[in-house]
Amino acid sequence: MKQRNSTKVQEFILLGFPTVMELQMLLFVIFLVAYMLTVLENILIIILIKMNHQLHKPMYFFLSNLSFLEAWYISVIVPKLLVNFLVESKNISFEGCMTQLYFFSSLICTECVLLAVMAYDRYVAICCPLRYVVIMSHGICMQLATSSWLIGFLASMLKVFFISQLSFCGSNVINPFFCDIRPPLNISCADMTTAEMVDFILALLILLAPLSVTSISYIRIIGTILHIPTVQGKKKAFSTCVSHLTVVIIFFSATLFMYARPKRIHPFDLNKLVSIVYTIVTPILNPFIYCLRNQEVKGVLKKIFSVRQTAC
Repeated sequence: MKQRNSTKVQEFILLGFPTVMELQMLLFVIFLVAYMLTVLENILIIILIKMNHQLHKPMYFFLSNLSFLEAWYISVIVPKLLVNFLVESKNISFEGCMTQLYFFSSLICTECVLLAVMAYDRYVAICCPLRYVVIMSHGICMQLATSSWLIGFLASMLKVFFISQLSFCGSNVINPFFCDIRPPLNISCADMTTAEMVDFILALLILLAPLSVTSISYIRIIGTILHIPTVQGKKKAFSTCVSHLTVVIIFFSATLFMYARPKRIHPFDLNKLVSIVYTIVTPILNPFIYCLRNQEVKGVLKKIFSVRQTAC
């Protein structure tokens, strides 16, 4: 009976943040400023790394990839959210929802793998310093970065393909402020066994494999640091990975909460808050974390500002 009454949904309604108009406008300004600041920060990091030869190292090559990813990542979600603050209709077409879902899922999967690659880079730098240049050659770095992007986009293509084939019935309202994976599945009235199994297996691989690589890398890093005889040496070694470790903790904490908890738990408002953390707050904080906690980046910035002041 469910299958007979199902229809091909032409559009979804993004519930977003239903509030009074005054608060809608305030949220519009906040998210617009956050969006512009995030894009600007990440573009500046990419330019800074590109223009300064002393930052042409594997760690900053991966950081520039992460900055490019996060500028694109927030651009997949926030522009539609900003439009919804200004119009009464919160509709998004079925095709538009699947497109947003595909790019969002692809970029979050890519970030999972890329953060693991960056953890491996720090492991080689601290635990195998004499072989670092050989192991993390330019060719290897290119292969690791390319693999991160390919894994993310190919895995998400499979996920979205099966979700897009489902039939939907009843309400077409999606509670979050963007098209995530779980909301379309919640309103589907078709047999979701295959789609859910594919999503579960891929989510397991994309989350747990990178998290395992990251955890093992940092266990080895901490073990190596503890054997460094001097306090100054320990601080210097740990300072090279503290910014990345901070980003990893924030990102994986929010991601695991959203995608690795039991389905029966549905605190929608809490979901929105956590979604804001990893879709908007994390991208805006990451450039600050990497710049403020990284001595080389701070040194380059100081040099640039000192040159400008001298010129003036």
